[in-house]
Amino acid sequence: GSITTADGSALVKLGNTTVICGVKAELAAPSVDSANKGYIVPNVELPSLCSTRFRSGPPGEEAQAASQFIADVIENSRIIAKEDLCIANGKLAWVLYCDIICLDCDGNVLDASAFALLAALKNVQLPSVTINEETGLSEVNFKQKNPLIIRNHPVATSFAIFDDTLLIVDPTAEEEDLATGTVTVVTDDEGRLCSVHKPGGSPLTGAKLQDCITRAVTRHKEVKKLIDKVIKSIKPK
Repeated sequence: GSITTADGSALVKLGNTTVICGVKAELAAPSVDSANKGYIVPNVELPSLCSTRFRSGPPGEEAQAASQFIADVIENSRIIAKEDLCIANGKLAWVLYCDIICLDCDGNVLDASAFALLAALKNVQLPSVTINEETGLSEVNFKQKNPLIIRNHPVATSFAIFDDTLLIVDPTAEEEDLATGTVTVVTDDEGRLCSVHKPGGSPLTGAKLQDCITRAVTRHKEVKKLIDKVIKSIKPK
């Protein structure tokens, strides 16, 4: 709830890495081929102020890869069923614009972005919307607000790989620069694998990958506990 103008927001700090996510909800007509579904549109920004590595201007390769990673996590984990965002079949649905902005980049942006997205979505309060049958127009009741139905809690865990012999969890920017590769493992509440993101670098053996997954499952419980604790503490009285 760190951005008062957003429908839901969260600020996440992992060491020095700081990421903020704001969710803005708008009403739109569903697409013809998915008449009973709403939309979730994620966007990750890595502005020049967060690190000397980035320049001003259109989103760079790293920002585009991060946006695609978050989109894949949303799709694979079914964090929100898009059917839940539908208000009237074929007529009206919610669009959730999830803007994730990195304020300070000291490594491991993907984990921080995934945490911020999950926490912000859990913070969202949407007004109730009905369609007037006589006029066919939508009526929004801002006094009655409902939280989103979060169906899954995907948590990302990133590792820096050093020649397939050493793995470091939650790497800093310096460790990422020195590493021969990185891998990000996303798990859900049931300990199932939602996504594995490995952009090139040195190969990883099956045993090492299994080790990463086991560690990711353990970290998932810690992160989930922390997010739940914070969400509970800021619930509207």
